[in-house]
Amino acid sequence: MTTPSPTHKATLQAPTGTRDFYPADLARRRFIESAWRAASVRHGFDEIDGPTFEHLDLYTIKSGDGIVSELFSFSRSGGEKPYALRPEFTPTLARLFAARAPQLPRPTKWFWQSTCFRAERPQRGRLREFLQWNCDILGSEDRAAADAEIIAVCVDLLSALGLTPADVTVKINDRAAVAQALAQAGLTGDPTPGLVLLDKRAKLPEPEFARHAAALGLDLARFDGLMAHAADQCRAALAGHTIDNPAFASLSALAANLRQMGLSAWCAVDPSIVRGLAYYTGMVFEVIADGERAVAGGGRYDNLVELFGGPPTSAVGFGMGDVVLSLLLTEKKLMPDDRAIARALGLAPHAFVLPNGSPEAESALVATVAALRRAGLHTRRSYKTTRNVGKLLKEAADSGAHFAVILESDQEATVKDLSTNTQWPARVPLASLPTQLKPPASA
Repeated sequence: MTTPSPTHKATLQAPTGTRDFYPADLARRRFIESAWRAASVRHGFDEIDGPTFEHLDLYTIKSGDGIVSELFSFSRSGGEKPYALRPEFTPTLARLFAARAPQLPRPTKWFWQSTCFRAERPQRGRLREFLQWNCDILGSEDRAAADAEIIAVCVDLLSALGLTPADVTVKINDRAAVAQALAQAGLTGDPTPGLVLLDKRAKLPEPEFARHAAALGLDLARFDGLMAHAADQCRAALAGHTIDNPAFASLSALAANLRQMGLSAWCAVDPSIVRGLAYYTGMVFEVIADGERAVAGGGRYDNLVELFGGPPTSAVGFGMGDVVLSLLLTEKKLMPDDRAIARALGLAPHAFVLPNGSPEAESALVATVAALRRAGLHTRRSYKTTRNVGKLLKEAADSGAHFAVILESDQEATVKDLSTNTQWPARVPLASLPTQLKPPASA
């Protein structure tokens, strides 16, 4: 084994497609996590979690062996089953539900937020390790109402972060209606090849897409006409008109629910939305920003719980990653600054203690900071050598602290409220600082 020389300096970087989170970076991520959790709780979802890695066959059961190349998979020595880092949470959720289905309420409303891993080429908005938020409703008898409720929690999150229908659109379609249109346009047998092709349509030159469609026996003009008619019908439903055509019953019922929730302005029917995952069975949607970027996506997957050994169960849900959402909020100038985020998350100090430069004040610094911390107050101090009060007050303000406590001696202090830039009229004895600075219990 070769020992590096003392003068050798290795340059080590994070793996491609991952991120390092310094304090300010992590605070911004926590801000998004906090918004996700708040929206979930407002809408009555309970939080769950599962393992970071699963048996590989949890993913191949539903997607086939071809998905293995998209996963970070591994095996331990000793003949154990192969594993994979989770690329998404829906299979784990279905496994969890199937394991305890008889004991769970109907409907079951769960949310989850944690890390996923995908072995794909990193690009803007897509990384190999990322944070994701899922909301799912399982076992609802009213599918249209559950579909609308899933869209509602997603829209609520977007609205809470300051986005509007001018920024994002929830584009909706129905895979069952698409499969029916494919059959009417000449596709025979399993509709999956047609759905997979349609999911790639935006990325293919139209002549190439048309060649693939013809190879499947698809009359593309007839299919586009059928889907255009479906879109017209559903737009009418979103506008409040009654649609009697049974072929569009599901989308029409969804549109009625969305309208009752006041969400019509956020939503549009788009026949091009089919979603690539094979387990979707009905309504699908994507949240599209600036006409092109997918911020979130999901849909109905009524067969997945049964596939994992559970009873037949209706299910609908969506996922949203933090990468595209963070980029969007930054570009729209909706990401709060670091100080505002620290205050929103309770990370900003309550008090920042600094001496006035005298030996007596200096001697009281450590004990005062300790007393305030024992009282439960987030308290900081400077570790700089300077005792220039002006510079230390700036450091206190930059930290986002509510109060600056200026030690005037070993007996008393001046308190400055940095949020209003006002100073308390009288000096405060050090012994009473914890009581006088402590906020009311209701604060």
